[in-house]
Amino acid sequence: MSKNPKYRENLQSLAALDPKRAGELSAVEREAIANFSGQLPELSSALGMLHMGDHFGWRVLLIVHNKRTIRKYEEILGITVREFFPEAGPSAERSNGYSWALRLGGYWKIVSGDTKVENRQDIS
Repeated sequence: MSKNPKYRENLQSLAALDPKRAGELSAVEREAIANFSGQLPELSSALGMLHMGDHFGWRVLLIVHNKRTIRKYEEILGITVREFFPEAGPSAERSNGYSWALRLGGYWKIVSGDTKVENRQDIS
């Protein structure tokens, strides 16, 4: 049993991956692994971002990672985050940073660091 009291609600709001999308994700993953040379933690983190993208969307990814990291992961995966993922996925509002951006109306200020948000990388 999960320790998160919102487990069932969160489970219901996950992105539904149809067979076509699952195939696209698998193809990107396989290509990235086959082409990768370097430190395994970088590959692992890039693959983690790949699997989070549809659930949270590119706006959350830009809050979680800095621009340099996003570019590095895009290069590893052979994708462009803003083209490959939805702007906001069904779990986007679980992100503290994204929720604050919606409330404050200053998404790009939060991404750039002009507006500080405590625990912006946390989800609930």
